[in-house]
Amino acid sequence: MKIVSYNVNGIRAAINKGFLDWLKATDPDVICLQEIKAMKEQLDLSLFEEAGYANNYWYSAQKKGYSGVAILSKNKPDHVEYGTGIAHMDFEGRNLRADFNGVSIMSLYLPSGTNMDRLDFKLNYMDEFQRYIDQLKKKHPNLIILGDYNICHEAIDIHDPVRNKKVSGFLPVEREWIGNFMKSGFIDSFRHLNKEPHNYTWWSYRANARNNNKGWRLDYGMVSEPLESRLKRSVILSNAKHSDHCPILVELG
Repeated sequence: MKIVSYNVNGIRAAINKGFLDWLKATDPDVICLQEIKAMKEQLDLSLFEEAGYANNYWYSAQKKGYSGVAILSKNKPDHVEYGTGIAHMDFEGRNLRADFNGVSIMSLYLPSGTNMDRLDFKLNYMDEFQRYIDQLKKKHPNLIILGDYNICHEAIDIHDPVRNKKVSGFLPVEREWIGNFMKSGFIDSFRHLNKEPHNYTWWSYRANARNNNKGWRLDYGMVSEPLESRLKRSVILSNAKHSDHCPILVELG
């Protein structure tokens, strides 16, 4: 099973930059999208069907042009779960889950902490999300949570850890949370298989950051520990350039 996750920073903008041709060439079984910034009714769903993804599920934010996640799959899921059931988490469209033959795949878009109000929202969201997942994996032990976590875990995951130590996304409290999240039963699939530095998934549009590879690794494929033996590959697809993020790929045997 080949699974891709991609923060597209606007699905309509990504389509205009060649996203669908890239999707056909990459040919994942499942792709999780974040920050779709669109309502389902604003999209031409036939485009995804023609690309081989007749099974497409969209969970948009209540606010138009903001946030939102999606899952596209070749095969029909056994079940699709929209949101967490926690209203103050769900109104921004940040969690969507699809179950396939005993493997549960979630598309996640954690909030960013761009100012103090949003940082408080993010920290509360993280705590509630941890509790939600603690319960969910009792029912779905084979769980993969892919998406934009908006956190760099270690210094190796960010191009300038010293200057960014007081910036949201690399704050000690955020780093501690994602470390504890892994300790609760998840494997950072990329770091599990790749210990090399200078591997990032997001670059600012400013100062030619992407060409200079001054980036952050914000996107993760978190694989629950019962799936460790099936984990075959986890890579960053940095050549895809439809967004300020690039996709990640996780493959299970």
